Amino acid sequence: GLDYWDLVRVHEHGSFEELAAAYPHARFFFFTTKAKHNYTEAAYREGDFLVFGKETKGLPEELLVRHPDECVRIPMIDKSRSLNLSNSAAIAVYEGLRQNGFRNLLQEGELHRLKW
Repeated sequence: GLDYWDLVRVHEHGSFEELAAAYPHARFFFFTTKAKHNYTEAAYREGDFLVFGKETKGLPEELLVRHPDECVRIPMIDKSRSLNLSNSAAIAVYEGLRQNGFRNLLQEGELHRLKW
């Protein structure tokens, strides 16, 4: 139970092809440990899709080879598999938000008992 489900819109698609057909003008970035490009090299725009695979297997290689220029990676230390999926998604989403000026996000907070 998250306390922000009312802020989330969930759309399910049966396959990546179905998703891509539903958003024909969208850009997709595929996060994989096998990519040659760093995730910070991409220029994210509002409406882009950030695509992640299963934590245990990642994205299918067939999908990756069809989109080599859109594959990006989060740098990792040698001999390490990868970060867990939720950490990777958080890193990627906040890079996209940062590049877009954190539009529609609060930029400051208030203390509960004291004042700044």
